[in-house]
Amino acid sequence: MTAEVKKTNLIGLTAQEYHGNPTTLCQGCGHNSITSQIIAAAFDLAINPHQVIKMSGIGCSSKTPAYFLNRAHGFNTLHGRMPSVTTGAMLANRSVLAIGVSGDGDTGSIGLGQFKHMVRRNVPVVYIVENNGVYGLTKGQHSATADVGQKLKYAGTNALPPIDVCIEALVADCGFVARSFAGDARQVRELLKIAMSFNGTAVLDIISPCVTFNNLDDSTKSYGYGKEHEERIQELQFIQAFDEISVDYAEGDTQLVKMHDGQAIRLKKLTRDYDPTSKWRALELMEKARERGEFITGLLYFNEQRATLPETLGLIDAPLAGLRSEQLRPSRASFDALMAELM
Repeated sequence: MTAEVKKTNLIGLTAQEYHGNPTTLCQGCGHNSITSQIIAAAFDLAINPHQVIKMSGIGCSSKTPAYFLNRAHGFNTLHGRMPSVTTGAMLANRSVLAIGVSGDGDTGSIGLGQFKHMVRRNVPVVYIVENNGVYGLTKGQHSATADVGQKLKYAGTNALPPIDVCIEALVADCGFVARSFAGDARQVRELLKIAMSFNGTAVLDIISPCVTFNNLDDSTKSYGYGKEHEERIQELQFIQAFDEISVDYAEGDTQLVKMHDGQAIRLKKLTRDYDPTSKWRALELMEKARERGEFITGLLYFNEQRATLPETLGLIDAPLAGLRSEQLRPSRASFDALMAELM
């Protein structure tokens, strides 16, 4: 018999080499679907796993970095503190790709302040919010993203308005804001590819149903609701720099957005005339969607003009973690001059 030849990517790795440990989450959990698409996107982009750092906080979502890219580095931080630890890591070594996985509790509740300041600083990180509207790890209480009137088996009815992670990111001047649905695997994968190639903070709010505590069809965080009500604002295709860029749709139906490194995003408009490079249009779309109870998914806003935090601080390309101590310490003369300025 002829041995099966496994497909490899541009750096000679198979998809299996991007996997992690077996999941310990509930069968059917939306988080597992997102993990699968992280693996697929990293494989397609031929990302070297050892050049990735996986960051997380606390919660079901924050367990998932164990399930992808076993060869990558990982750090499980305190609850809500992933943004600050990631900021430090990216200042120490700007050459790695940071993939942060958080949840609606980890980001929308205890970590909201840290999240806002990370976005404001434009820390280079793919920031994935696996959003299910409940605290699944602590048995199903309402989270900060739970809808008004949402009913849960053990927590009763939620009376408070939800925090919208995408609106919070837009207001903080995030350059990449997207929303998707764990049940829409292709869209999640293409958005992840774009985010992994984006130069700055890329926020992906992915509705990821909790099959144990919040999967009734009347919940906007359920599979049933998502499949019935999802409205994509565009079809997405990430075009790598070595691919031929061609537009095969009628003029006016397709928008091509160039990225900093020569790659591109092809957007085919679907149900509405929408420009993802307009921040005001993005805010208007999100606010109207919230008022009408619409489930809008796609690339909501894209802007690569802001400098990242390492660029703002003028950091050198060489990882600070790899410099010798004598390179990091100021000379005696420069230290004396600095002290003199403070006298």
